[in-house]
Amino acid sequence: MSNGANALIRTLVDAGITTCFTNPGTSEMHFVAALDTVPEMRAVLALFEGVATGAADGYGRMADKPAATLLHLGCGLGNGLANLHNARKGRVPILNIVGDHATHHVQYDAQLQSDIETVARNVSSWVRTAQSTATLCQDAVDAIEACMGPPGQVATLILPADVSWGEGGVPMAPLQLAPPSAAEDATVAAIALALQGEGKKAILLGGKALRAPALMAVARIAAKTGAKLFAKVFPTRIERGAGLPPVERIAYLAELASVQLTGLDHLILVDAKAPVSFFAYPGKKSYQVPDGCQLHTLASFTQDVLGSLDKLSKAVGADQSAPVLQPLKRPGRPRGKFTADKVCKAIGELMPDNAIIVDEAQTSGIMLAMYTAGAPRHDVLTLTGGAIGQGLPNAVGAAIACPQRKVIALVGDGSAMYTIQALWTMAREKLDVISIIFNNRSYAILKVELQRVGAVGAGDMARAQLDLRNPPIDFVRLGEGMGVASRRATTTEEFLAAFEHALRTPGPHLIEAIVPPTLAGLKLRVLPHVLQSLAKLPLPMARALKRAIAP
Repeated sequence: MSNGANALIRTLVDAGITTCFTNPGTSEMHFVAALDTVPEMRAVLALFEGVATGAADGYGRMADKPAATLLHLGCGLGNGLANLHNARKGRVPILNIVGDHATHHVQYDAQLQSDIETVARNVSSWVRTAQSTATLCQDAVDAIEACMGPPGQVATLILPADVSWGEGGVPMAPLQLAPPSAAEDATVAAIALALQGEGKKAILLGGKALRAPALMAVARIAAKTGAKLFAKVFPTRIERGAGLPPVERIAYLAELASVQLTGLDHLILVDAKAPVSFFAYPGKKSYQVPDGCQLHTLASFTQDVLGSLDKLSKAVGADQSAPVLQPLKRPGRPRGKFTADKVCKAIGELMPDNAIIVDEAQTSGIMLAMYTAGAPRHDVLTLTGGAIGQGLPNAVGAAIACPQRKVIALVGDGSAMYTIQALWTMAREKLDVISIIFNNRSYAILKVELQRVGAVGAGDMARAQLDLRNPPIDFVRLGEGMGVASRRATTTEEFLAAFEHALRTPGPHLIEAIVPPTLAGLKLRVLPHVLQSLAKLPLPMARALKRAIAP
């Protein structure tokens, strides 16, 4: 017999959950003490709950299994909600262990007492408060089953202090989860008929459909049927680069996405939902599927993606088709005036084989996909839920999940400040992460949105809410203060030198890239007019403009 905390950790480890990102408080001290009794569990301290949850997200994306988080009461869980929201939208498995007051203490409504279950339900598909030490490990097994899915989900197990310290905990063996089923024969036959018929067809990929085996299968289908391949706007994880099929991501800007999808007669969804615009805009449609386009679902989030694609490949006779693959092609070393685009070009030219890119660059990263298309094979993790502050914590989790791979995190200056404490965890754990912070001294994406939504009367006070120039943020001093080797680049040559040094030197590095906003001045002012004109232009011209704005 052991106490609840010890039995709980042993149950997690036996189920394959061997990493826990922690930010504990008093109610979690028995769990913390029990870590020494189960050495297979790696505990990684974060200085802010949003780092712990974002790191668990990055870990889950790359390890294809859950990490745990250890959070302190409802307030601690609340501090981690933004990155749990991103994980929920990305269907990433995470198991939150949230400490609570002892059951007999709840009646006193102490200072930190809150309704944890209500907080958790905002981001969790499964929530339970453990009622006793005897049943705690069964609760844990149920939570693991829920977060493993399919699809992957956030599960939150609330652990009262007395359940944690109570004696009589008995570890439980993990469940054997049934494999997901492939698409039904009738569904496959109907989609095969649509793909082999008249009209323009496209296949929209998300989730597991953007991994290499599924990409090769769907590329053979595309080669046989002429279907266009798209990826969702913000994929959880996409494998790309030389030797893999190229897939065009749906654009963030709804007007550009409309150009991509216009004219389709059939759109097949594979581990993805129908595309919608990120926000509502005056006079614009939210639902992006073209009028008259027939929507088909080959594989839902709960189904076997690769098995479904294999069945469809056989149905259309594509098994022997040669997929179109991206050739190895570096963009060349950047030269001249230093801009965000030059940073993206340098990454495409210099990035090593099998790198992991965490992309939270938004406007500064517009050219990243183009410059890295022919780079050596790599993974890209993106901002699935749109809640900024994901990039640096995701890099922490990805580096712990894949310690032999170089992680490159691209982050804006505004979003970096949401979870800047992740740098400290990188230094403490000696993680091989290069954090590139685009310092354009503004919330540049919001300047674009201010133009697009047609907000009236925006003057100096409004623009000041999007400006980060006064006082300027010094990321080199912030990085050094948290133990990360940090350099500032103000020229293309300085950036190349800093990046090459970071690539050949293990451990965490920060490069502060002082760049102008990608969209500013005349470009920013004319952008809404250009976007509005797209629907009136001939489609070839509209698509050429789309490629110029967002390749």
